[in-house]
Amino acid sequence: MQRQRTGDLKLIQELNRSIILDTIRKKGPISRSEIAQMINISPTTVTSAVSELIDEGLVCEDGVGTSSGGRKPVLLRFNPNTHSILGVSITNSFIRIADMNLEGQILRKEIHPTNHLKGEDIIELILDVVENFLEQKPNKDYCQGISVISPGIVDADKGVISYNTKLNLYDVPLKQLIEERTNLPVFLDNDANAFVLAENYFGLFSKYKDLLYITIGEGIGSGMMVNGSIYRGFLGSSGEMGHMTVVEGGIKCSCGNRGCLENYVNWPAIYTRIVSAIIAQRRDTIIKEMVSDDLNNIKPNIFVEALNQEDELALEIMEDILKYLSIVIINTIHFFNPEVIILSGEIIQKNPLFLEGINELLVAKAIPTLKEKINIQSTSLGSEFELLGAAAVILHGKFKFQIH
Repeated sequence: MQRQRTGDLKLIQELNRSIILDTIRKKGPISRSEIAQMINISPTTVTSAVSELIDEGLVCEDGVGTSSGGRKPVLLRFNPNTHSILGVSITNSFIRIADMNLEGQILRKEIHPTNHLKGEDIIELILDVVENFLEQKPNKDYCQGISVISPGIVDADKGVISYNTKLNLYDVPLKQLIEERTNLPVFLDNDANAFVLAENYFGLFSKYKDLLYITIGEGIGSGMMVNGSIYRGFLGSSGEMGHMTVVEGGIKCSCGNRGCLENYVNWPAIYTRIVSAIIAQRRDTIIKEMVSDDLNNIKPNIFVEALNQEDELALEIMEDILKYLSIVIINTIHFFNPEVIILSGEIIQKNPLFLEGINELLVAKAIPTLKEKINIQSTSLGSEFELLGAAAVILHGKFKFQIH
């Protein structure tokens, strides 16, 4: 019984410490007494926790506040630069890895192509990339851990990639494998869930409690926040929006089904359609001129530029993308009723036509009471949203920073 009480007390102390650190991060510069009042914790507890946080370099004293009669209170602020974290983003084509401070500022970054590796080979490449990057890192002792994000179904609690057909990964204990290689704590999560956290920590959407995030890239990922918490589902497989059926009996998908959304909307599908139109149908398009007839150089930014120049082929493709995407989003709106829907991915960036087009279709399809409440936005995280997602996972997991 005594051991249980001791364990409970330690857990409470750790929770209080996390809440105090998070309060300083969000509200600082702030005094010890203000913290105690704000979160309803005793001044003694705050003073003890702050002393530890200062010793660890996570918090520093920063000037004095206004006196209400006695001595002027010493103000505290979060110090993100004393410690660092490693963020790793895995996609089908690239492994991005970065050394970051505790506010997600990138200090050093590398991008490694996956070279179409799958299964055990891609796992070995991930381990080598992380180990080599860490060897070049100064002040390893100040690294608080490694955060890894990946598409597919991820068991975040166990640190396992449960299901990823494109990389041929099934029940891979990636957290354990990296920890054994590096001797650092590792946090693993689904990439879209990570982006939801990042929008909350680093972006402009912290005021929303019910949120849908959709990313369009090599696949389609989505994450949901329900009443201020990430919704993972029974087996961690919530958000597999890319595998909703939009064409009955359509294109065969890697998941085994046919007609899945991601086979019509992801970048490989868009690229294939552009190349097929140019070669097989001999379509006239400015995309050919933009890449000097080298079709290998067609990238998402080229497609977006062609859209902005009102290229007929690009507009035709986007019309179909919006048609299929709107089917899934409107079904999700009617079922889930999110406050805001956030879109990210290279075909979204600098592409106002996309947001205008999808909003128009959603308004047309929504039930009357929702028409004026549809709120669809592009990501506020910019081009580094993947690594910011990785940073958010470790801040949430290790420091227990709270969703706003």
